[in-house]
Amino acid sequence: MQLPSLKQIRDAQTVVYRFMPPTPQFSWPLLNQRLKTEAWIKHENHSPVGAFKLRGALVYIAWLKQTLPGLPGVVAATRGNHGLGVGMAARLAGLRALVIVPHGNSREKNRAMIAQGVELIEHGLDFQESLEYAREVAAKRGFAMVDSFHERLVMGVATYALEFFEATPPLETVYVPIGLGSSICGVAAVRNALELNAKIVGVVAAESPSYALSLREQRVIEAPARTAIADGLACRTPNPLALEVICKNVDRIVEASDAEIAQAMRAYCEDTHNLAEGAGAAALAGALQEMSVHEGKRIGIILTGGNVDREVYEQVLAGSSNHGHQSSIA
Repeated sequence: MQLPSLKQIRDAQTVVYRFMPPTPQFSWPLLNQRLKTEAWIKHENHSPVGAFKLRGALVYIAWLKQTLPGLPGVVAATRGNHGLGVGMAARLAGLRALVIVPHGNSREKNRAMIAQGVELIEHGLDFQESLEYAREVAAKRGFAMVDSFHERLVMGVATYALEFFEATPPLETVYVPIGLGSSICGVAAVRNALELNAKIVGVVAAESPSYALSLREQRVIEAPARTAIADGLACRTPNPLALEVICKNVDRIVEASDAEIAQAMRAYCEDTHNLAEGAGAAALAGALQEMSVHEGKRIGIILTGGNVDREVYEQVLAGSSNHGHQSSIA
């Protein structure tokens, strides 16, 4: 896969900024003390849908409208954030949006998607079953399928990385969570386009290690997606295009346990008073695991989203290990 150029990313910013401002990046003293280093946090939890996914959806749907002017609507399969981004972007573009979620999906994310105007359908026991059904529905209705990984999504997501690298002092390492890979590919695109020296470290859930195994073997390796707390990282089968970029651009992948991710969620609350969902806190969990590696160095950490159900968050703050049974990607 060819990563987007700096011009393409700046063009994508003009699309994104019609509907949302840049998100902030802060260095929090308490968090720096915890990490024993200077860390800059990119707050994608401050986007209008509470996650980075809106950026890619805005760019992708603007492209669809241009290339398919008679398109009646779009379809997506999701566990939440992808559907939120697609729902808002479709509404703003005047398109219908149909989103397929598995049974037992987050009630709060479902409500948020419906509030964006999407037609929500529950189908399947996991994300994979929802995805297969979504493709059938898209074909039947003549809607466009908005997959969770696509070069236009990477182009849109890269806009946060451009904001981040241009706003912070030089960073030696940036920690990025990996779901299907659009986020880390966007970070790699900007790092390369700006000719920076920052190392990129991916973070996956240890209970969903497919990308870590795939990087090690340099080929797609399927693995069970059993994380109970980071549904956005529960990838069973890596995307081959994303893996190609990761193999060429990512220094290493850290595996963070559900307990370590929960600790990172609590750290964000205690040290910054920011809400982080499991996937959103994973990069911090990776950085905390590698404190001896980056002590005294300046690092970047991507907080990708804050859409966590109240019941789950209550359990996390209480230190409970029972975080429900969420699984699968997006």
